[in-house]
Amino acid sequence: MKKIYKTLVLCATLLAFGQHAKAQTAGYPYSQVPFTAVKVNENTFLGQRIKAAREVTIPLAFSKCESEGRYENFVKAAHPSDAYDVSSFMGFSFDDTDVYKTIEGASYVLQTYPDKKLKNYIDSVLDVVAAAQEPDGYLYTARTINPKKPHHWAGDRRWVKEEVLSHELYNLGHMVDAACAHYQATGSDKFLNIAKRYAECVIKEVGPNAGQACVVPGHQIAEMALARLYVLTGDRRYLDEAKFFLDYRGKTTIHDIYSQSHKPITEQTEAWGHAVRAGYMYAGMADVAALLGDSAYIKAIDAIWQNIVGRKYYITGGVGARHAGEAFGADYELPNLTAYNETCAAIAQVYLNHRMFLLHGDAKYIDCLERTLYNGLISGMSVDGGKFFYPNPLASDGKYKFNADGTTTRQPWFGCACCPSNLSRFIPSLPGYFYAVRGRDLYVNLFAGNTATMQVDGHDVVIEQQTEYPWNGDIALRINKNKAGNFRLMLRIPGWVRGQVVPSDLYAFADGRQLAYTVSVNGQEVKGELQNGYFVIERKWKKGDAVRLHFDMAPRMVTANNRVADDRGKVSVERGPLVYCAEWPDNTGFNLHHALLKENPDFAVVEHFGIRNTEADGKTFEVTALKAQAQELSQHREGLQVKDVTLTLIPYYAWNHRGAGYMDVWLAKSLSGLED
Repeated sequence: MKKIYKTLVLCATLLAFGQHAKAQTAGYPYSQVPFTAVKVNENTFLGQRIKAAREVTIPLAFSKCESEGRYENFVKAAHPSDAYDVSSFMGFSFDDTDVYKTIEGASYVLQTYPDKKLKNYIDSVLDVVAAAQEPDGYLYTARTINPKKPHHWAGDRRWVKEEVLSHELYNLGHMVDAACAHYQATGSDKFLNIAKRYAECVIKEVGPNAGQACVVPGHQIAEMALARLYVLTGDRRYLDEAKFFLDYRGKTTIHDIYSQSHKPITEQTEAWGHAVRAGYMYAGMADVAALLGDSAYIKAIDAIWQNIVGRKYYITGGVGARHAGEAFGADYELPNLTAYNETCAAIAQVYLNHRMFLLHGDAKYIDCLERTLYNGLISGMSVDGGKFFYPNPLASDGKYKFNADGTTTRQPWFGCACCPSNLSRFIPSLPGYFYAVRGRDLYVNLFAGNTATMQVDGHDVVIEQQTEYPWNGDIALRINKNKAGNFRLMLRIPGWVRGQVVPSDLYAFADGRQLAYTVSVNGQEVKGELQNGYFVIERKWKKGDAVRLHFDMAPRMVTANNRVADDRGKVSVERGPLVYCAEWPDNTGFNLHHALLKENPDFAVVEHFGIRNTEADGKTFEVTALKAQAQELSQHREGLQVKDVTLTLIPYYAWNHRGAGYMDVWLAKSLSGLED
């Protein structure tokens, strides 16, 4: 077991390959504690998200794979025919990935909640998938169904449209990720063998050598997946192929900023193009850099990360300002009503920020991960787990149709279903982001009630955590077992506690407050210096030792850098890790868009504020809301009139559960910020 855990320390962020992993010689300096080692309590904030994914999102995604023809595509591919017009019934060339991603999420669930019925269902799906695989391992139903008339994005031969639309390698990436998860959860190599055969077909046919197709993924993710497969199997060919995909960007025939192939990746210093593709590529760069010790890759992603967080990052942690190309905008281009902020892009940012932490060990990366997770990511899924956003705007007038299908509310599915199926695979993996280790250092990164069994310097440690975070800032940690003796407990003190909104000058707190925090061990307060955002306690821990953290959690006002044109004269409001917004059902009797926050408002904290989910089951869920003094300005014959009003704010992730209407994250605080 200790050898197994050492393997995970070397390359843990490739999502915890557990007892089947093979040791490598390089990897991340810091290692995540795998999701399989962390049991999150169901009644916690994040535990409720995981439960919703397990009970609603994943079953819904499987049912949609049936009703929307995803499984039928594999059946057709197993019996190809010239009679099929693939484009007439297959919406997108990447529809296969909805099946793979849902299996991945279900596999994470199986690891934590064994379910024979679910396992057998997945096996039956894999029988259908396996039958569609061609003899040489190629598995891409968009072509196999009818090679003479494949999907119109696929081209007349393998790989010829890979850098544009075919998504053959994107399909490979999601297949490999899902197969690794399934192998870990079940011990069965049924899916893994399918994925390895396709990967080996790709290695044979795609590369820089004579007779190969010299192309790179048009939609990245295969880089991360192949690195993960290398760690799982020890087969260096998979890592070499991932490195080829990265090294040859900007060197093939297609040079397109949309897919980050406009120049070699080591020459890229800014985030441009499709935000999901970009985030996956940057995460893949981190994986390959960690495994190979590539300093040029690390230098490039350090610069790109700083560009994102310093100039292209929404207060909600979302990225991708433009609907056109689902893309990053220019520096400081951060519109609110028309913000795109795709849910998949938020997931990609979590992947990237976690890997940046594992490279550098700085809390600022987890601060950004947390901001994205609690705001711009979980907003993409309704609290019951049954409806989804594709984009996540920061303002709504109730009319602007931000969804591609012309809707203004969360939907139970989309024709392009990447976001629902991506949430299916991501949410169940959340426990893997809570803790990390390096040598004799144990890092506490996220806060939720859980019990974690891990190894510190090769020795067993069990920690129990209790908290109502993010609703309050009290966290209790208890050492339930320690075979490691003396070790350092590294407690993340979030940036929002330390007076830093984000690790750049893009946003700043505007109310002059200073929040405090305290740390105690066995009832005695301890003092110490922060190291890279972590409070360090070093001692020989005993069973029963209790650590308590307290973070002041007052509402805070935030301003944006003046170069963000859409946010000038406005403030946003945060409390703890949550960004708040004003939504129409809670602010009746006045024009929400003509409301101004008073200069120094007193915020009242309203616990157990009920929101009735009229968009789904009609049940009420509770949040902590805020009420603040404000004024409504209106134009009358006599001139400008002012009326005192009370503004109610709810957490951003909770908006749009009561139908479409006005919503604002950024609130005017002066006449210069008022919109007519």
